[in-house]
Formats: sequence, C-alpha cells, structure tokens
Amino acid sequence: MPHSACKSVLNADSLSDDFAGNGELDTRQCRSRRPRRLDEEVTMTNAPAKVAFLATEGTEQVEWEQPWGALKAAGANPVLLTPGGGDVQFFDHIDRGKSVPADEDLAHANPRAFDALVLPGGVIGSDFLRADDNVVTFVREFAETGRPIAAICHAGWILIEAGVVKGKTLTSYPSLQTDLANAGANWIDKEVVQDGPLITSRRPDDLEAFSKTIISHLFPADGTT
Repeated sequence: MPHSACKSVLNADSLSDDFAGNGELDTRQCRSRRPRRLDEEVTMTNAPAKVAFLATEGTEQVEWEQPWGALKAAGANPVLLTPGGGDVQFFDHIDRGKSVPADEDLAHANPRAFDALVLPGGVIGSDFLRADDNVVTFVREFAETGRPIAAICHAGWILIEAGVVKGKTLTSYPSLQTDLANAGANWIDKEVVQDGPLITSRRPDDLEAFSKTIISHLFPADGTT
C-alpha cells in the first residue's frame, strides 16, 4: 500500500513509525490504529463498526448515553433505533429525561447491517420493548448472526422474549434473576459477564465495565474478532 493511501485512511500527522527497517510500509502498524468491523476483511477502506442501540419511551437515559458516548469515542458508528421511528423519550428512573430523535425506524432496520446490538435497560422501556413482536424478531435474528449483543439492567427481559438466554451465563438487575433462571439461563451477580457474543451487566453503576467490555469485543487489541 502506498504511503499516501495509508495516511489518508489513518488521518495521521506522521507515519514515520509505520516503516520497517527496509524502508517498506509496515501495514501492521496501520491496522493497529483503526478499529475494524467484525465482518470485514483486513483492509484500509471499510467503514467503522456500526452499532445499533434499541430504545423506546422509558428506556433508562444513562444506560443509553454512556455506552453511546464511549463507543463513539472508540471509533464506532452508533445508530439509534426505535419502533415506529420518531423521538425517543428517555427516562431518569421514573422522571422524564432527554427526548432524542431516532436515526431509524426499527421496522426498516436490517439486523445484518450492524456489527453489534446494545440494549439499554429501564423498567418501563424494557417492558414496552419485550411486548413488541418486531423488537423480539429483530433481537432473535440479530442473535443468529453471532455478533455481539450487550444488554444491561432490565433489558434481560427482551433477551428472554427473543429466546436467546437458554444455557447462557449472564447477569441483570437482580429482580430478573428468577425470570432468567426460568428461561434456562445461569444467572450470576457480577458487574459484567461475557458468554460468547453475549455481554450483560446489572445496573448503571456497572456502565464503565459494560462499555469497556463491548469496546474490547468489537476492537480487540490483537486485531482479531
């Protein structure tokens, strides 16, 4: 790859460290400087990881906002989906929070167009979402891709309805423990649990660990997926 091509992709100020001792470009250095999507070839031209966030009225604001910001800072392209499109009225516990325009109506979203799915929690929002057949179908079809699904707090209800927790080790808000066990999951009390592509956390206090685990799964340090 020409020096100029690598520089244009990386948008680096200097590429002096990218050249091996023989004067040729060391493309390993280039690859290490950009996250890559889970389904792409190791090239320098593909788009950043596209991450779907699924939310509705009553979704816990901080459980959307913090991972969204962390993933965006890491180089991902987060996309807000909601049933019916329009604005998403987030909640701060039982109080109304921000109203945010969705990027796409869930009905028009293709699960295979995304590299990861994040399900923020909240009692009200998660209850609405698990009762929506389009949501359940989307989550089930996304799980079939084998790509990461990250769910926190009460979003475990959505996973149960989608039928993707049987035999999985995971966590959630403690009040969901019996529901998850009845659905065949192995529930443990831990800030973040990863079982294959499934990442789960308990509550807002766990958001830092939750976000870091999603990022490390999408953008592993060794460049593998």
